[in-house]
Amino acid sequence: MKVLLVGGAGHVGTMTIPYMKTDHQFRILDLSPPRDSSIDYIEGSVTDPNIVQQALKGMDTFVYMVMRRPTSDNTSVANFDDIIANHEVNVMGLHILLHAAKAEGIQHGVYTSTFTVHERTRNYFPAEEKVPLDNPGVYGLSKGFGEQVCQYFCREHKMSIIALRITGPSTRQQWLEKRTQPKSNPVHIWWTDEEDLARAYLAAISISHTGFNAVFIAGDEEQKEINLSKAKQILGWEPLTHTSFSTK
Repeated sequence: MKVLLVGGAGHVGTMTIPYMKTDHQFRILDLSPPRDSSIDYIEGSVTDPNIVQQALKGMDTFVYMVMRRPTSDNTSVANFDDIIANHEVNVMGLHILLHAAKAEGIQHGVYTSTFTVHERTRNYFPAEEKVPLDNPGVYGLSKGFGEQVCQYFCREHKMSIIALRITGPSTRQQWLEKRTQPKSNPVHIWWTDEEDLARAYLAAISISHTGFNAVFIAGDEEQKEINLSKAKQILGWEPLTHTSFSTK
């Protein structure tokens, strides 16, 4: 398939593209060029409707990876720049993209959400539908609004969108260094390896489904805190990198 990676030159796109580029034909829309110069690239902002429409031409689907100016996970403290930046890309830019995709006849897409839509000090996350979107930070708040925008397009325009609530997206080296760190504060990050994350995106791009689904994606292979059964059921996904590396 021809896939538009919106914000694909950022941290998540850069680490996952090497694992995905043989499966699909990618184009990147971003303010900065991708590290991989072989990927088709359009420079521009997701808040520019003309650029977004140009980037979607000829595409079969899209993955929204945009992130800008994340704020604290555990406080509502923010300034005006934080508010503007987060709402521009997590709400307005996403709305522009989905509106343009609908006009282009693209009915399926993937939204990169975040575990930070939830208040992070819980000790257990039983299911995507059972945990409220209650993070106090502007980043988590606006990412939750983004999920609502996705639900709106699924309801009103019959689109199908998978929201991946990812946590701790890490390069292989970061994952190896961080995954055995003890839980030293109320917020414990379940780091997700780059290859596991790429497999989640590939599954979300390719599956046939209807409506909106939010799915936990995390490197908690023993499911000590995060129930990953929906990811297994919907995407056929579970973290597997740990089976190849001894990190004890």
